[in-house]
Amino acid sequence: MSCCHHDDIDGGDRAFTVDASRITFGRGCLSEVGDRAKTLGIARVALFSDTAVAALPVFETVHRSLRAAGIDVVPYTDVRVEPTDESFRQATGFAVDADADGYISLGGGSVIDTAKAANLYASHPADFLEYVNAPVGAGTPVPGPLKPHIACPTTSGTGSEVTGIAIFDLLSMSAKTGIASPALRPTEALVDPDCTDTLPANVVACSGLDVLSHALESYTARPFLRRPAATPPSKRPMSQGANPWSDLGSREALRILGTYLARAVADQSDREAREQVMWAATLAGIAFGNAGVHIPHAMAYAVAGLVRDFHPAGYPGAEAIVPHGMSVILNAPAAFRMTAHTDPVRHLDAATHLGADTAAASPDDAGTVLADHLIQIMRAVGMPNGLGGVGYTGADTSALTDGAWPQQRLLSNAPVEVDRALLTGTFEQALRYW
Repeated sequence: MSCCHHDDIDGGDRAFTVDASRITFGRGCLSEVGDRAKTLGIARVALFSDTAVAALPVFETVHRSLRAAGIDVVPYTDVRVEPTDESFRQATGFAVDADADGYISLGGGSVIDTAKAANLYASHPADFLEYVNAPVGAGTPVPGPLKPHIACPTTSGTGSEVTGIAIFDLLSMSAKTGIASPALRPTEALVDPDCTDTLPANVVACSGLDVLSHALESYTARPFLRRPAATPPSKRPMSQGANPWSDLGSREALRILGTYLARAVADQSDREAREQVMWAATLAGIAFGNAGVHIPHAMAYAVAGLVRDFHPAGYPGAEAIVPHGMSVILNAPAAFRMTAHTDPVRHLDAATHLGADTAAASPDDAGTVLADHLIQIMRAVGMPNGLGGVGYTGADTSALTDGAWPQQRLLSNAPVEVDRALLTGTFEQALRYW
């Protein structure tokens, strides 16, 4: 697709919008947080983190930088990994009591998303489901601006620092859903690769594979020209579909991950590889923040929500979880095998950027080539063998379909029409890969 490609569908959109946070990237940039906060006019800040990150030197780095800038710091370190509506409510209660004039989040996607939600509900109080994506919630637009939020990611994966999306488990449904609004996008992101030096291998693998799927899903999403034009244009969704801007970030993120992800997982001391994966996460975050993801992520919310007894290496806590990136990538080979026919050239191009040898491949091979290369990467970084590897069986595909079906915001962004039968078939194909 090029910018001058105008064979749009009748009533389809003819334009795309580029939206991104201000980003500072580089080793040691966390020490800038006090200066950045002061520049935004923050005098009292709510510092969000979790218990694991709060025990690391990076937490003291941020705290010290803020104090040195004369900023009053109110820490909240009770963020739950894989947050729930209940943990979002608790964080909102803290935010209301703290009465801060800005937010800093230091952690993975769970921490950043929790700060987004606390900022939203403390700034514009409403019934909890009011802002949650339809059909689960009312999907009401955020009524006005939020307080400044500086996001400082400590994992190289979610891209949450550059998106207006906050994801959580809705306990009453045993399913993940989220809130999506440009108003949630952090004001600034400080992306410091030093934060990833101490991450366990499996955390780097899971978060890196989330990045990989962000890039692949954005690159293969329904083209923006095929999405109905928004009325009024200011209501154009963040999930616009594949567009020339998101394509740039997606392609480069895929190339970097094909080169560096396995290295970053295999060797904790490979600082170059970990820095490159962090940069890929930022690029893919900007891409999917403007294009949106589709089927693998929609399926992932059910995979994570219905987990029974899986305990991944490297993740704290006694609760059963399937880490987000793992829950996404386990569906990806099956999903891309199924979408490849919509644009074989684009799927082969994605495989090439990831490092697959596609010289002899024909368009008919696109799905197989891309899926096989993804499986090769999964095996290289120690992922389970499909959904069966995290405890699911063929008897679960109906419940998994029920869990994924409400993710219409994502499913409608796919390059194919998705019905329940297609979802069930994709879950069946994802049960085992080797």
